[in-house]
Amino acid sequence: MPRYRALFRTPEFTPLFLTGAVHTAAQTVAGLGLATLVFRATGSPLLSALALFGPSLAQLLGATTLLSAADRLPPRTALWGTALFFALGTAVLAVPALPTWAVFAVLLAEGLAASLGGGVRHGLLNEILPREEYLLGRSVTNMAVGACQIGGFATGGLLVALLSPRGTVLAGAGLYLAAALTARLGLGARPPRAAGRPSVAETRRTNGRLWAVPARRRAYLALWVPNGLVVGCESLFVPYAPERAGLLFACGALGMLAGDTAVGRFLPARLRGRARFPLQALLAAPFLLFALDPALPLALVLVTVSAVGYGASLLHQERLMALVPEELGGHALGLHTSGMLAFQGMSAALAGTLAQYTSPRTGMVLLALASLAVTFLLARAEKEEERGTRDRKPGSALSRW
Repeated sequence: MPRYRALFRTPEFTPLFLTGAVHTAAQTVAGLGLATLVFRATGSPLLSALALFGPSLAQLLGATTLLSAADRLPPRTALWGTALFFALGTAVLAVPALPTWAVFAVLLAEGLAASLGGGVRHGLLNEILPREEYLLGRSVTNMAVGACQIGGFATGGLLVALLSPRGTVLAGAGLYLAAALTARLGLGARPPRAAGRPSVAETRRTNGRLWAVPARRRAYLALWVPNGLVVGCESLFVPYAPERAGLLFACGALGMLAGDTAVGRFLPARLRGRARFPLQALLAAPFLLFALDPALPLALVLVTVSAVGYGASLLHQERLMALVPEELGGHALGLHTSGMLAFQGMSAALAGTLAQYTSPRTGMVLLALASLAVTFLLARAEKEEERGTRDRKPGSALSRW
């Protein structure tokens, strides 16, 4: 059975791991501070949710315009430059009396930069590790995301209470700067993975090539939609429990850490295909109980159990990489990340709108029901395609895509 310690003996894995971990910590600390700041200023669940997850909406624009650069820029330069841009932009968000429209303009710019940074980071991971170790590498990086979110949200909640939301945002800017320095000093210089100049046209051509295969389309939808709807549920934690939102987010990160550990380290390869959709259904099911308005201790348990289902993303990512040509790895993973985060942003906007006209817990329940429905439909579509493939005669025209 593969072990995590072997990954850290791989050249450049450790600095890449640390760069992503510090970036995640910065995102959680600054995001919680900014969401609290916006909610106190406006009293709007919608704007609060968008402050926390709104930059993800810009990922959709970035995925259709900038993503070809993920394989056509030197990885180290792209990573430290992106982190430095985040540090400067987040520092601007802490300026007193900054208009709300200016806050969201900065978040839009950060979301565009993130669409490029995600493709570069995941493409470099695919380049550093052999393909057979990719699932384990993604598992340990996802575990770092969970651990850093636990620490980040807990620290962010403490900073909001002891300092101020504005001071918490500045702390996040400092962490982004640390991520930039880690990438610049820790990673080696590498040439771009692909030749040619990045362009909007090339981005769209490659997106079309990736989207053309039905199995890849289904893998992308499974990575984007059910998870995104559950993130919409989580985006309502601030209006649901303003003084305990950091604790709810930390419990969600703890559950995600447990799920990624179990899937990446202990789930046998023979069970991975069958576990993908049932594990993903676990994401949404606990949120249905929010219809009963649970007390805080039960709500914390429900959020923790739900987040274990995020481990299904590792299995869907493994499935996607098995369907993607190696030379398109960075672009394919960047499209996955950008689409996932864009749908999270859209779901946060939808969740905020539902909460605005109903209540936060009603919004959570409705989005959870939608997530379960999509998971069921995707699982049924895959079974029907597998059944059809078995029924076709070898060599027939129908057996080809």
